[in-house]
Amino acid sequence: MDKNSKIYVAGHRGLVGSAIWNNLLQRGYTNLVGRTHKELDLTDQQAVRQFFDEERPDAVVLAAAFVGGIMANSLYRADFIMMNMKMQCNVISEAYAHGVEKLLFLGSTCIYPKNAPQPMREDCLLTSELEYTNEEYAIAKIAGLKMCESYNLQYGTNYIAVMPTNLYGPNDNFHLENSHVMPAMMRKIYLAQLLHEENWMLIRRDLAVRPVGANINENGASVRYVVDGNSDEATIRKVLAHYGIAPNAVSLWGTGTPLREFLWSEDMADASVHVLLNVNFSDIIGIEKYSSVHYGNKADGIVDRNHSTGRGGAIPALGEIRNCHINVGTGHELTIRALSELVVKAVGFTGTVQFDTTKPDGTMRKLIDVSKLHSLGWHHKVDIEEGVQRLFDWYRQSLAE
Repeated sequence: MDKNSKIYVAGHRGLVGSAIWNNLLQRGYTNLVGRTHKELDLTDQQAVRQFFDEERPDAVVLAAAFVGGIMANSLYRADFIMMNMKMQCNVISEAYAHGVEKLLFLGSTCIYPKNAPQPMREDCLLTSELEYTNEEYAIAKIAGLKMCESYNLQYGTNYIAVMPTNLYGPNDNFHLENSHVMPAMMRKIYLAQLLHEENWMLIRRDLAVRPVGANINENGASVRYVVDGNSDEATIRKVLAHYGIAPNAVSLWGTGTPLREFLWSEDMADASVHVLLNVNFSDIIGIEKYSSVHYGNKADGIVDRNHSTGRGGAIPALGEIRNCHINVGTGHELTIRALSELVVKAVGFTGTVQFDTTKPDGTMRKLIDVSKLHSLGWHHKVDIEEGVQRLFDWYRQSLAE
């Protein structure tokens, strides 16, 4: 691709997409296209087709996803598999129908089995059962990477899937009910410090920007509360207490002993754009001509199970070609308790962090093997200590805007 190539970034306002968008701009790629969810619902097949008809992008970055933390994944299981599958199917199929030259699909390392050997290599995919809490989301992401792989083998396309580890950074989701572990932890600790200081001006500013909702059991019935900057103090305290937030005290789920790897979102973006611009599917599998299309088979027919004309085709003689995705991470890990200590330091928290051992830990260790990524010429730059401080600085700035 040259600097004039039109690149559509799906999900350009989110944690992942915004970082990729900015990285492309920094590299001189200015012909970028983005749509908010209100402007384009990626679960609407007709709307996606119309968008591709009008824009005709040369490349696509599929960074849009329906995401959430352990609680949301556990409760809204149908939503997580259905919404993500719809978005992926619509974007990938229309990208192919409109001749997109390069597609980059962003997945997640939750695709790997809960008891996978550590560090997790790409080839441990589908070797045993997944972590139950986010199984539906993981299955959707596995389907996405398999769609890329299968389109390449049948139609000779150049679609690549990257699987980032736990991400954090600017534009992260700090929603207490459905955010990932680090932003939720950071916001809880920050609000606990403000409660201790009785700094209601900053508490209300925080809630005005990001209202907090909670379903609280009262006399055997579930009552829904939503607090914002205008709510009364008693209700704010009640809702924050539901999330383990009290003056100078925070309660976090689990034992604090699980090991996790975290990747600064701007590092993830740099790795993703590096792959988009410099890596082809043939580089990953070591085979230049991996589809019958490369040998002259037509790929302009309609999908019809009774007729194979014009449908390209994989090459069985090449053997099994799988696990073509790329892990994106640092290759370093720390415990959730150690992470909380870094957050405490960044926030300047003077209270206590306790771990509620009656709540689940999730998978005890998740570290990915990044040797494939290193072999393709990319290494991370931001270590966790620096990144936690940068995230908190960004969060406070987001409240001031």
